[in-house]
Amino acid sequence: MELVRYFLPSGRENVKNMDNCTSDRSVGYGADDGSEFIDLKSWETFEPTVKPRGNPVMKAVRCPTDELSLTNCAVVSERDFDPNHVRHVEVRTSPHHKYVFTLRNHHSIVPGTIGFSLPQRKWGVLSLNQDIEVSPYRFDPNKQYLGCITLEADFLQKKNTTTDPYDTDKMAAEFVMQFPHQAFSVGQQLVFSFSDKKLLGLVVKDLEVADVAVLKGQKSSGKPRKTNLGLSLPNTQVIFEKAEDSPLILTGKSKGKVAHQSIINPDWDFQKMGIGGLDKEFSDIFRRAFASRVFPPEFVEQLGAKHVKGILLYGPPGTGKTLMARQIGKMLNAREPQIVNGPEVLNKYVGESEANIRKLFAAAEEEQKRLGNNSGLHIIIFDEIDAICKQRGSMAGSTGVHDTVVNQLLSKIDGVEQLNNILLIGMTNRRDLIDEALMRPGRLEVQMEIGLPKEDGRKQIFEIYVHKMRENGKLARNVDIDDLAMITKNFSGAEIEGLVRAAQSTAMNRLIKASSKVEVDENAADSMMVTKADFEHALEHDIKPAFGVSNEHFENYILNDIINWGDPVRRILEDGELKIEQTKNSERTPLVSMLLEGPPSSGKTALAAKLAMDSEFPFVKICSPEDMIGFTEGAKCQSIRKIFEDAYKSQLSCVVVDEIERLLDYVPIGPRFSNLVLQALLVLLKKSPPKGRKLLIIGTTSRQDVLQEMEMLSAFDTTVHVSNLSTGEHVMEVLEQMKSFHEKELKTLSGKLQGKRVWVGIKKLLVLIEMARQTDQQYRIPKFLTLLEEEAGLQPE
Repeated sequence: MELVRYFLPSGRENVKNMDNCTSDRSVGYGADDGSEFIDLKSWETFEPTVKPRGNPVMKAVRCPTDELSLTNCAVVSERDFDPNHVRHVEVRTSPHHKYVFTLRNHHSIVPGTIGFSLPQRKWGVLSLNQDIEVSPYRFDPNKQYLGCITLEADFLQKKNTTTDPYDTDKMAAEFVMQFPHQAFSVGQQLVFSFSDKKLLGLVVKDLEVADVAVLKGQKSSGKPRKTNLGLSLPNTQVIFEKAEDSPLILTGKSKGKVAHQSIINPDWDFQKMGIGGLDKEFSDIFRRAFASRVFPPEFVEQLGAKHVKGILLYGPPGTGKTLMARQIGKMLNAREPQIVNGPEVLNKYVGESEANIRKLFAAAEEEQKRLGNNSGLHIIIFDEIDAICKQRGSMAGSTGVHDTVVNQLLSKIDGVEQLNNILLIGMTNRRDLIDEALMRPGRLEVQMEIGLPKEDGRKQIFEIYVHKMRENGKLARNVDIDDLAMITKNFSGAEIEGLVRAAQSTAMNRLIKASSKVEVDENAADSMMVTKADFEHALEHDIKPAFGVSNEHFENYILNDIINWGDPVRRILEDGELKIEQTKNSERTPLVSMLLEGPPSSGKTALAAKLAMDSEFPFVKICSPEDMIGFTEGAKCQSIRKIFEDAYKSQLSCVVVDEIERLLDYVPIGPRFSNLVLQALLVLLKKSPPKGRKLLIIGTTSRQDVLQEMEMLSAFDTTVHVSNLSTGEHVMEVLEQMKSFHEKELKTLSGKLQGKRVWVGIKKLLVLIEMARQTDQQYRIPKFLTLLEEEAGLQPE
């Protein structure tokens, strides 16, 4: 590089690159305001020895000191550029990429090099020792002086975050002092040291050109103009915005107006969400629980207000408690709601129930620590909350699990380290069973009774359920919703829905042809309409004003589906199908029952669940001891009785009574059993359902001998034995259906198991298969055979 030294008329020294200059009127050098600007015509006055021929090529190096890195300036040698004369340079890294930097001098910079900080190199995609073209740059006062600069702020190092608020007014004043008369470009990255707090990483998000007319005291020339490059002024307005998902807390008037996401979805309404008759209740809930969350966090901070953390919905079944809780989760712009059934929290192991409670709040705790007041809302919905939040000390002789679960829940909602980003929604039919401490202000403080709807509410519910029929011309004109709402006193929302369904069924039944097989008159289907007579028939014969019926789904009991490993399973399924058909078709046997007995882990519960689901009855329910943990004998009898009473409400019902010996509290040591529960079961198993109703009962037990002694076997119509797998061929059938081993491995196992005897339950065998699959492939077969020998007594026939 060839340089020539010359002097301006004022005596100031300057350095000019003379290489590769192809223009006679190149840009001259001088101050940004244009004073003493010299063009090439006047250079003859100073008699330069060489004429300039282009931009200098310099090498990019590291910024020499940490202090200079914080200035957002490029650092050069005084021999290359004198910042008194050249304040800004344009750096061209490629033909299509150029960046403008403000300059500073430092004695340690080698001439011919230019130093950049790490954020500058990231922004400009600069590598060390890269050759770049550097030329002076002059800003246009009319187009590039900045009136406003918007910066996105975040902590420079994520591990050094803090929840202390940052005053943006002080930050703006400090920013103008630290970066005076500097060049800024949209997308530029820089480091900002604010007071004694953490270093902040800033990104330029938006630049607005200053209105020169206003600066001169004249009338504004129009709307502010955007620019991608500009020069800051002492009166440039600085606005800070928080980066997305950043825990940084900004306060003050210089904070950008970040678009505050409304907590309420804009497109929701009661009819879309299927909620009717609960306008007043929902209005009260909104006023108490959601109103404070609609406002920005900084406004709530100014009031010193705290959000409501808990809502308790109570009332009789079928009135819409669960529906409302579910739709509240959809209505709010919040995290995906966690829905928890009360008994699921309880665990037989010490401390596990409390750990389950802590897991529910773990995500909310982590997000509040990370984002503070900017954390999203976490909704936890407790169905049947009375199952885990009973009055402490009310269960005499218990292990105290319920008490510790209540204590854990209280500490999470409103403890020492209380959370402000949660909303707990509890639902119960028995408010009187819930511990009083859970219902004080600060916990489940909003308590709303969801009772049977009044006439106006029933009208809304009817409108929701007949909306599609009316829209598609399937609702007759003689159907008067006002009349229906008036005569359906004491109907719950679920029963009104059932009434509409029943009316539809009556209307569809008219289209079925009476012949040797069931056929539908398709010609009449297009003109079919639901009439007033259909609703009257449904009111008279189908739906009565009582508590709603809950349906139970059994998918969890047959996660691996039913594996048909041999004739024993096929016979059980065939017998079960016969019982289902008998229940559906026989008029002489409204009560049908069967008992599945067999050794533990033989798949009795899965088979019972499969039969119940295959029946496709309107009402299916399981009576399981896991839902009655900790119940007294009286409470257990009441729970079992309620299941059967609910079953009697449906025309076709199926009840699975699982693990009867566990329901009876039987243990071989003692022996001991609950005679009260035994007598209740004996009565309910033999009690015929009301006229027009049919009930199928499927029981399961591992102790047929015990039930024989208790004279309970006679309560079932038939007893079906569920056998363990007994031969190697049975095991191979399971392995082939499970597809747990490769074809080559199956051939090897077939040879090993051929003609062998085993004795293992299907549930146990599935566990052994999964254990073997966890080992390396070459050890799978030996491991499986070893496990089978140890657990199933594998031996030659």
